[in-house]
This record gives sequence, C-alpha cells and structure tokens, in this order.
Amino acid sequence: MENKKEAPQQKNGWKLVWNDEFDGKEIDRTKWKHVTGGSGFGNNEDQFYTEDAANSYIEDGKLVIKALKQEHGGKPYTSAKLITEGHADWTYGRFEFRAKMPLGKGMWPAIWMMPTDMEKYGGWPSSGEIDIMEYLGHEPEQVHGTLHMGNPHIYRGGKVSLEEGTFAEAFHDFALEWTPSGMKWYVDDKEFYQTTTWFTRKDEAADNEPFPAPFDRAFFLQLNLAVGGNWPGYPDETTVFPQTFELEYVRVYQPADGN
Repeated sequence: MENKKEAPQQKNGWKLVWNDEFDGKEIDRTKWKHVTGGSGFGNNEDQFYTEDAANSYIEDGKLVIKALKQEHGGKPYTSAKLITEGHADWTYGRFEFRAKMPLGKGMWPAIWMMPTDMEKYGGWPSSGEIDIMEYLGHEPEQVHGTLHMGNPHIYRGGKVSLEEGTFAEAFHDFALEWTPSGMKWYVDDKEFYQTTTWFTRKDEAADNEPFPAPFDRAFFLQLNLAVGGNWPGYPDETTVFPQTFELEYVRVYQPADGN
C-alpha cells in the first residue's frame, strides 16, 4: 500500500467539495485548529494536547501527529489534536483518508466527527458521534468504526482485520459514506460495516427524535493521537516513543446531484 499518492479523483455520484493534501510547508490554519489541554477528554487519556510544532507538522506531503514521552501540564506525554470546527463542517458525504498508524500499547489514533451544534439533541451522547476510524496500538492489524448515540449511551459499529501485515507498516485508505438513510465504513475500498438504523433520546423518559436524528445536521472532522485511556490501556515497558500518526490526505465529497 505504499504507492505514490494520487490526486483526488471525481467519483461516480460524488463531487469533491473540500480537501487537504498536506502539500504545503505548514499546517493550513484556514482549515484546521488545534485543541489543547490535558483534561483526559472523558476517557482518562494520559496526553497533553499541544499546538507545538514538535507534536504536529507537515513533512514530505504528510500531516504528522507525534506522541512524545515528555511531561507537560501534569501529563507524562504530549500529542496533538486537529479539528475543522469553525472552518468547515458537513451534513452527509463521503469522507476519505489515507493514513499510517503508530504502534504500541496505549497508542490510540482516531479520525472522527462531532456535531457543530452540540445542544440540538441534548449534548453528548444523544447528540451523536461518528468514529470513522479508531485503532489500538497493541492490536495493529485491526481498526474499528463506530456510532455513539442515545441517552443512556449506546454504541454500534464494526471492525476489520488485515489478512496480512499491520496498519502501522504501511498507508491504508479509510472512508465513510454518510447519507440520510445509512452509513458505510470502508478500508482499502472494501466495506466492512454498515448501518441504516440509529436514534437519539435526550433522556430516558423522552421520546426519540424522528430518524435520521441525530445524524441529520452538520458535523466537523477531528484527527488526534491519544496516549492511554479507558479503552486502549496505558503505555508499558514495550511501548517505544516517539510514535506517529501520519495522514497523506483528507478529502470530502458530497452528492453530485446536491441531494
């Protein structure tokens, strides 16, 4: 999968509306902003997100998010999180990424989306969350795709494993197709999960909002490399630092017919 990056292609039924090929000298601040802090982000994560060039930068046509073993803000590790909030968001579309994963216990990169309006359906989790790709560094042959919803919180999703090799050894293609009636997740152009049912509920006593809520409004993109947390566990003596989460491009398509 280490072939040369190809220019974005028009696709049957989809038109390119936004992209970043990471071919400049610096991160494009008209497309991305950094989230900073070390709050644990609801998952007991152990990194402090910075906007320092040591943790996120452009190199050889790629966005590099680097996790370092260094104390900062009371946390033992630093890393970075970039989002499009305030610059771009979308309702429905095909979202494509080409990425290479880090390796080791505690590494937790993600490509995901959150709603620009977090209050319409009552905040998280009833507001919804779309996880296009999540990966655990101690399971390098496998990635996950997930929807979060409801109140109380539920999630549904799928996972896929490579037949050979790992996601840390080479770049692979990841995609989500999101329409009013369903979502499909892909790795290397092969669908590995789809769903046509979801719901939202502001609290246990309330009626559900009509389908396709909560996934019927604009969401923005997020790219991050977490270190440690409830799901992946924490780095151990086998984890080597630094580790990098690298992306060759992000491309967003919307229906060519405008629907």
